[in-house]
Amino acid sequence: MRKLREFYIGGRWVPALSKAGHTLIDATTEQPFDTVALGGRNDVDAAVMAAKLAFPAWAASEPGERMALIRRIREIYSERVEDMARAISQEMAAPIELARTRQAPAALRHMTNFLAVMEHFEFVRQLGPHAPDDRILMEPIGVVGMITPWNWPMSQVALKVVPALLAGCTMVLKPSELAPLSSVLLAEIIHEAGAPAGVFNLIQGDGLTAGARLVEHPDVAMISFTGSTRAGASIMKGAADTFKRVALELGGKGANLIFADAEEDAVERGVRQCFINSGQNCNAPTRMLVERSIYDEAVEKARTAAQSIAVGPSSAEGTHMGPVISECQFDRVQSLIETGIREGARLVAGGIGRPAGFNRGFFVQPTVFADVSNDMMIAREEIFGPVLSILPFSDEEDAVAIANDTPYGLTNYVQSSDGARRNRLARRLQSGMVEMNGQPRGAGSPFGGVRHSGGAREGGVWGLEEYMVVKSVSGWAS
Repeated sequence: MRKLREFYIGGRWVPALSKAGHTLIDATTEQPFDTVALGGRNDVDAAVMAAKLAFPAWAASEPGERMALIRRIREIYSERVEDMARAISQEMAAPIELARTRQAPAALRHMTNFLAVMEHFEFVRQLGPHAPDDRILMEPIGVVGMITPWNWPMSQVALKVVPALLAGCTMVLKPSELAPLSSVLLAEIIHEAGAPAGVFNLIQGDGLTAGARLVEHPDVAMISFTGSTRAGASIMKGAADTFKRVALELGGKGANLIFADAEEDAVERGVRQCFINSGQNCNAPTRMLVERSIYDEAVEKARTAAQSIAVGPSSAEGTHMGPVISECQFDRVQSLIETGIREGARLVAGGIGRPAGFNRGFFVQPTVFADVSNDMMIAREEIFGPVLSILPFSDEEDAVAIANDTPYGLTNYVQSSDGARRNRLARRLQSGMVEMNGQPRGAGSPFGGVRHSGGAREGGVWGLEEYMVVKSVSGWAS
C-alpha cells in the first residue's frame, strides 16, 4: 500500500522524510504483509506547521460549517465501512465479524453523537443574571497532537478527531504503528469530504520518535493520548516544559462484582465481555469478584463459558475470538499466565500455549483463574489478553475494598437485583465509569477514568469541551 510510506500533510500525500520503517505482521499467519514508514522529527515538524497555518481560519469558521464537514465524512465513511472493517481486521487481527459489527461502525456512532451535542452547544454563554454584561466564550485550544492505540483504532481515533474538528481545532494524528491501515483510509475519507488543507494531518511513527516530538513540540497546544499507563506518565513529563494540556485515557483493571441475587447469566456475560477483542480492552472486567455463597457455582459457569469460546483466524466468518495483535503481546500474556500458575491461582480453563489445532499465529487460550488473591500479579497487572481472575468476597464492604484496591480506576461493574445496593456501589467504586446488570452506557456518555487510568473524558459534551479553552469576558455589548 503506497500510502503507508507517505503522510497526509497540508491536504496532500507526501513521501516520508525519514527512511525508517516498521514491518507489519499478520497475527494469524505470522507472515509480513507490508511496511509502514516511521516518521522522524522533520516529518512531525512539517505536519505541525501545516496544522498551525490552518488553525486561524478553521478556528474562525462557523460551527455549521464544521458540522457540515462531519456530516460529509460520515456519509463517505458509511459507504466505505466494509473497507474499514477489512482494514481493521487485517491490521490488528480482529475477527471480520467483530470488525464489521463493532470496530468499524464505532466511528459512525461517535460522529452521530457529537453532531447531536453540537445542535445545542453554546460557544458564547451568559455568566448569569447577576452579571448581564459578562460572557463565557468557549474557544478551540489550538493545534492538537493525537496519539492513538491499536486495539480499537477507529473508535479511539474518532473520539479525538471528530470533537476536535467540531471545536475548531487543527490536528496531527499519529496512530499506532501496529495499526496504520484504518487511519490511512480515514485520511482519504476526510480528504474526499473536503476538509481544508492542514486542518487534519496524518503521520505514522513510533512513540519514542514521532510521538515524543509531538509531545515536546512548542506549537502543539494539547496532546490527547490513549494507551498504556507507563506511556501516559512519560507523556505528562514530556509535555511539562511547554505547559500544554494533556488528556490521557489509560489502562484499567476493572472489577465485576457479582452478588448472589445477580441475574442467571451474569457470570457468562462477564466472561464473554472480558474476552471480546481477545481481551485487548482497557475497560475489560478482568477481575470477577463473586459472593462466597455462589462462588463455586460461578467458577464452574465461568469454566463452561470460557471453554465454549471458539478461537479462529481473523479472516474467518463467525463469532470466534481471534489472535492477539503481535508476538510481543503474545509473549506478555503467556508470561503472566505462567506467573498466575506460579503464584498459586487455580487454573480452571485455558492455560499456557496456543489452543489445540494451532501451531502458528498469536492465538491465546481463553483462560480463567480461580482462587485469586488481590495481591497476585494477575490481579494487579493489566494483562491485555483473554485472561480472567476470579476472587471471592464476603459482603458488600469486602467487595468494595477489593475492587478499589488497585492503582487503576477506569470501569467497574455491578451485578445485583437490589437497586439500592447498586446505587450505593456506583458512588463507592473508585472509577470513571460503572456499568450495572449488563446495561451499556448511553449515547453521549463520557468515557474515562481516574488515577492511573487517566483523567480524560471522551464522548458527549465533555469530549467536545476537552478541546476548548474557557475565556471570561466582561463588558460584552449585547
